[in-house]
Amino acid sequence: MPDFPWDRLSSLTERARVHPEGLVDLTIGTPVDDTPQVAREALYAASDAPGYPPTVGTTAVREAAHRWLARRTGVALGSQLSVIPSIGSKEVVTGLPTWLGLGPGDRVMIPPVAYPSYDVGAVMAGCDVVVSGAADDVQDVDLVWINSPGNPSGRILEVDELASIVSAARESGVVVASDECYAEFAWDKPFVSVLDDRVCGGDPTGLIALHSLSKRSNMAGYRFGFMAGDPVLIADVLQVRKHLGLMVAAPVQAAAVAALDDDAHVHIQQDRYRSRREHMWAALVSAGFRIDDSQGGLYLWATREEDCWHTAGFLAEQGILVTPGDFYGPAGDRHIRVALTATDETIQMAVSRLQSLAR
Repeated sequence: MPDFPWDRLSSLTERARVHPEGLVDLTIGTPVDDTPQVAREALYAASDAPGYPPTVGTTAVREAAHRWLARRTGVALGSQLSVIPSIGSKEVVTGLPTWLGLGPGDRVMIPPVAYPSYDVGAVMAGCDVVVSGAADDVQDVDLVWINSPGNPSGRILEVDELASIVSAARESGVVVASDECYAEFAWDKPFVSVLDDRVCGGDPTGLIALHSLSKRSNMAGYRFGFMAGDPVLIADVLQVRKHLGLMVAAPVQAAAVAALDDDAHVHIQQDRYRSRREHMWAALVSAGFRIDDSQGGLYLWATREEDCWHTAGFLAEQGILVTPGDFYGPAGDRHIRVALTATDETIQMAVSRLQSLAR
């Protein structure tokens, strides 16, 4: 296994910690705002759960996922689309190659700048990793990961980009897995699912989309996500999950129903992140940074056109801890990822320090 990337931050953390006004941590994207009351009440109401929950998910949670997909992403494939819950979405990212029966000699394609767990999942299955985002490379692999809005870059893929990847994959029977956990945080252009009719032609064959309540509903501690897509692929994954005992807790499924059916708390959270994003973006630019991509998601992908560790060290001297871009692959070695998953007070501290650099 590769080293856990964030373990490499210890020296920067110590440098940032000695700042007279304290450490401002903008690294790991862990939500800090309150879990919505509607989910907490549903969790409590369902807390008497003496039996094992169904691995396939309750009827209520699967129907809620269908309603959410139709309402928030425009995906309404009805009986053509299977949905099952997962223990968050990272579990699927790291487990899917194995669950699909891939192993030594098989190839998994991941984006050039990508969340490290795509690589980890391929390594755990014994697969080779192909780093590419090009549709031309799809036919030479066995599984393709796409991520839009992307982590770390925040890039949102266009309809034609997604359609090209899906078309190329179908020509060779390649599975496409789309990590869409930031779907409701599209700022500068609309989010498009891989299951959108314009991308897949109304046919989910060979496609799996991943969604999560961790970010949209501040429910990372609940560990709830779901997979939607090709009924045949989902059935295969379900059989493996049954053998492994990978069940989402019954009270969590009940809380997920409440959260999926409620958009009001999401609008509030979107406003919070939009404000944090605007302030942090302006402060970074004033301090000499350029923001690339970042059309969606909960991070800013920033650069000073220098080695990412030099940039991260410079910010550590200001007491601001960020993630060096090479955590996400060599293509990120001149960028840093700045997380917006911090309180308003913490963001304001970072903004003030960055603004002082511009004076």
